[in-house]
Amino acid sequence: MDFSLTAEQETLIKVIAKFAKNELLPDYMKWDREEKFPRKHWNKMVEMGLPGMTIPEEYGGMAVDCVTAGLVVEELGKGDFNCSLAVISQLLAAEILNKSASEKIKAEWLPRIANGEKIVALAITEPHCGTDAVALKTRAEKKGRVYVLNGEKSGISWTFADATLVFAKTNPEAGARGVSAFLVPMNLPGITVQKYKDLGSKPVTRGSIFLEDVEVPAENLVGAEGEGFIQVMKGFEFSRILLGLGCLGAAQITLEETIKYVKERHAFGKPLAKFEGVSFPITEHLSKLEAVRWLSYRALWLKDQGLPHGKEAAMVKWMGPQYSVEAIHDCLILHGHYGYTQEYPVEQRLRDVMGMELGDGTANACKIVIVRDVFGREFLPY
Repeated sequence: MDFSLTAEQETLIKVIAKFAKNELLPDYMKWDREEKFPRKHWNKMVEMGLPGMTIPEEYGGMAVDCVTAGLVVEELGKGDFNCSLAVISQLLAAEILNKSASEKIKAEWLPRIANGEKIVALAITEPHCGTDAVALKTRAEKKGRVYVLNGEKSGISWTFADATLVFAKTNPEAGARGVSAFLVPMNLPGITVQKYKDLGSKPVTRGSIFLEDVEVPAENLVGAEGEGFIQVMKGFEFSRILLGLGCLGAAQITLEETIKYVKERHAFGKPLAKFEGVSFPITEHLSKLEAVRWLSYRALWLKDQGLPHGKEAAMVKWMGPQYSVEAIHDCLILHGHYGYTQEYPVEQRLRDVMGMELGDGTANACKIVIVRDVFGREFLPY
């Protein structure tokens, strides 16, 4: 059992950590206030190869292993949590396309994801259903050489994306096996977008996507008909781990900033750090985050080995955001009224990371995955 990093991983992480600290962190609050996507930082991350780091080399990617991708995402989370989300979204899209799309689609889109030319979003959730993807109402009807899509997708991140992986019913009577995936360019006629005013992760720009008689070439079907649900679940087994690590990165830097703050801030003639009521909660949070961190990297190692890791991914996804939110919340309290102001990034991290208690499966949705693995399908909750 070897917990050490390779020389290549060590070198890469030093570069990413320096970039996160010197370039991402100073501008983190700026993009929230302006509600803009940090294009200048995105372009730098593209130069570093991050959006396509898991894409095979023949498609212009770096072909790094999943553990390395996790290390990168965690470091990005320490600088700008929303930049880590941007990279994760592209890694998820690339994962699904690489595993399931036709060679033509892969050859056309994977290099463009890798070089930053195109951003691809994911659209599953609908106004009446989120976790219950089988209940999708969006329909895709094949007519000759096209599929005609009709429906509404809600809570979709990256509404300014160039294309979206849309999941729709091709066989409404087949349950989960009736869901198919389509790569839908967002400039097609019949697509409209309505943006939300969110509590956090404002640069991400979530919103609703409306599809009215949108004609998508049949060749843009990703995988076979009826395989969409399976594709997204497999993709989530990767992205859920990465999202957990992004949250851990944001919580870790907040704890480090808070340790510095309570060492310098005095009360009753002593540094705040001298009080057990201050130092003990911080150590408890550090302990919890460390436990989830190692579970995260074990899950990514399992994926690299081609071994089952769905249960571990679900564990990371419910614990990572929840423990991170708890840690950041306590750090805000320890900063006193300053933590509640926009002078410090603590309040923004709380708002941003809280969103991941919803995205890619709530805690309860993830626990259902764990129950299915541990107890068996016949004991799934009603």
